Amino acid sequence: MTYAAGLCALWKFVRLGFLCFAVSLLFAACATRGHRVTDEIDVLMRAYDGVVPGASLLVVKEGVPVIRRAWGLSNLEDRVAATPATNYRLASVTKQFTAAAILLLAEGAKLSLDDRVGRWLPSLPAAAGTVTIRHLLTHTSGIVDYEDLIPAGATVQLRDADVLRLLESEDSTYFVPGTNYQYSNSGYALLALIVERVSGQRFASFLQSRIFLPLGMHNTVTHEDGVSSVSRRAFGYTRRNGDWALKDQSITSAVLGDGGVYSSIDDLAKWDAALYDSRLLSNESRRLAFTPHIATNDAGTQYGFGWRITGETVWHSGETSGFRNVIVRFPARRLSVVILTNRDDPPPRATALAITRVTLGQGLKAR
Repeated sequence: MTYAAGLCALWKFVRLGFLCFAVSLLFAACATRGHRVTDEIDVLMRAYDGVVPGASLLVVKEGVPVIRRAWGLSNLEDRVAATPATNYRLASVTKQFTAAAILLLAEGAKLSLDDRVGRWLPSLPAAAGTVTIRHLLTHTSGIVDYEDLIPAGATVQLRDADVLRLLESEDSTYFVPGTNYQYSNSGYALLALIVERVSGQRFASFLQSRIFLPLGMHNTVTHEDGVSSVSRRAFGYTRRNGDWALKDQSITSAVLGDGGVYSSIDDLAKWDAALYDSRLLSNESRRLAFTPHIATNDAGTQYGFGWRITGETVWHSGETSGFRNVIVRFPARRLSVVILTNRDDPPPRATALAITRVTLGQGLKAR
């Protein structure tokens, strides 16, 4: 070997060694970053870990789940672990599906958002005469909250039709329809009934055939006792005397339009993806859903159709007997965080926002 050839070989060896060293540093940095994100999220989710009611967490970045984990138990009595496939009662996160059902019917010219509700539910009293479907969607109807009308001592679960019966005898509204905002479970129960009247299908069947099945959300169900079942079901709990007690149902748990859907983070990833294109809803329908139509009682937050809008986020929480959930979307960043829990405390939105800060702060990329 000549002197020049020897120098060339030595340089190639040194260069290769440097390249290997640089690559090893890159992998080490990525691994460290990944561990740091995981460790910080474990700290944030610590309350759900162990033999306690649990939680499932999804972080989706640019259409790819970058965090998909669960902690704790979905069933304390049988010691069933929560998983990403566990189905939780969504409570008011359901409202975005109810709104989507109405928008699908509007796209098909089956109804108009400016139809007076009395056209479809003529038994409502005169005070609701000027209430429109749009008012129901945006919580601007002024219709009385049905929970305030439930007779004392009632023990039989209400259904959406029972909500209508309660409202038929209440010939007053909180304010002139369309002039103010007041969050209304009554409004979304009525929207479910309108879906049934217009489509000729049960509300649960409409959601299944027009939303869940087309999106491949095969384990999501609008649960009706004795009609449908919930696979991999989480049961709800409350803290009582220092221990966890079953609190899975209340007298309003069978009302579907305002909170009756069960789903998992795996299925909600499919729902989140569908909100970026026209595979389910048209561009115009999605624009309407995410448009701030009215200021809410929370400073800086407005309401769309089944969605709250705060800054760059569109989001909704869900709170009911034994469950607390939230979905927070950052559409411009193509980032979404979903936390589903089977306990009635704490509300998880603050945790979801903290997880967002961790993932963005560490520059987490889809992989």
